Amino acid sequence: MEQSARRLRPNRQTRHKPIFVEGSLLKHILVMTGTGAVGLMAIFLGDLANIFFLGRLGDEAIVAAVGYASSIQFLTISIGIGLAIAATSLVSPALGAGQRSRARRLSVNAHVWTFIVSSVLAGMVWLAIDPLLAILGASGRTHALGASYLTIIVPALPFLSLGMTSAGVLRSAGDARRAMYITLSGAIVNTALDPIFIFVLGLGIEGAAIASALSRFAVVGIGLYGVIVVHRLIARVRLAPLLADALPLASIAVPAVLTNVATPFANAYVTRAMADFGDSAVAGWAILGRIMPVAFGAIFTLSGSIGPIVGQNYGAGQHERMKQAYTLSLWVTVAFTAIAWALLALLSQTLADIFLATGDAERLILFFCRWLAPLFAFLGALFVSNAVFNTLRRAHISTVLNWGRATIGTIPFVMLGATYGGADGVLAANMVGGILFGTLGVVLCYRLMHRLAS
Repeated sequence: MEQSARRLRPNRQTRHKPIFVEGSLLKHILVMTGTGAVGLMAIFLGDLANIFFLGRLGDEAIVAAVGYASSIQFLTISIGIGLAIAATSLVSPALGAGQRSRARRLSVNAHVWTFIVSSVLAGMVWLAIDPLLAILGASGRTHALGASYLTIIVPALPFLSLGMTSAGVLRSAGDARRAMYITLSGAIVNTALDPIFIFVLGLGIEGAAIASALSRFAVVGIGLYGVIVVHRLIARVRLAPLLADALPLASIAVPAVLTNVATPFANAYVTRAMADFGDSAVAGWAILGRIMPVAFGAIFTLSGSIGPIVGQNYGAGQHERMKQAYTLSLWVTVAFTAIAWALLALLSQTLADIFLATGDAERLILFFCRWLAPLFAFLGALFVSNAVFNTLRRAHISTVLNWGRATIGTIPFVMLGATYGGADGVLAANMVGGILFGTLGVVLCYRLMHRLAS
């Protein structure tokens, strides 16, 4: 028995050591991104499954309704992501500096505040479902279907947000595998329940919403198990530290949330612009909204993975290594984009056929997959830069960049695109702003790291 105990002790110590401050940075990036991509793409595959199964019903209004609802759902998910960013930005530097007790305190307080804030915001969104759908341009039966979908799924936001925060804490500890399990479990549950609720029970769009809502409980269960049982990155909740950590968490969470809701704001504006061209155009945009996160899931994950790597090295005072990690992440972004573009171009018609897309919907899918996909590299650069700004306690820069892209980088271009290019013009114009603000983000990020190192 004593020999077994002695064999366990070194493993426990090794697990507590910050792992990103040494070893190959490229390996760390690829491992974190690879495992995270599986988990993140699993979430979006669950959403993709919703569209796929609902598309089998042969009702374009249902697909369009999910498209409208997705813009609002993306808003609530972005709030959860912003809260998780705050946890990662504080826990990873604490672990890198060897302050494990502080990391445990920050972890538990981040989870508590995440649940409180996301519950309040979910309640606000739930009460505003009807006017929000109307603003997006939904009307008649499409509006009613979208409202039914959101009424069921929005209350599950706090549980999804908790799972995201747990994933952020696990990535901060370098446990990318368990962070992957969090989202993977949710996707498996969602995809398994979809056909049961949609077809077997005959609940249609409400069935898809119920399946998604139930999957959130799997997400939070797996996440809390990894944080509490496996890594013990949890402490007893105490009122004084909870209130004391509110301001540090809010200083990152508020701008991070504002940063993340900029993207659904831009998407909502694009959805509104697409509504002028009919349900087929909105359905095509809704399908692309599910294809893009799956195709570019590695890039979305990279922006979440680079934060803990930069954070640990920042906490350890290794500024040059921090800069190298950022540079490598940009090259990885370009490589992932090229691979995704090749696959999308090759499978463009197959994707349109799978979702039974016709008319404007089919044309938009083919247009994006064949010609617009490579521009995602600039958005990827912006996402990665934002993650570094958040980790280095400069979240306000991320907010300015993302909102700049969502407003002056989207609205005037989409207006021109709609006027001169119809639905195709709207889609192309939505990608243009990413070129400008992605480039600007890279320049500002290098300047910040140079200033910190000097």
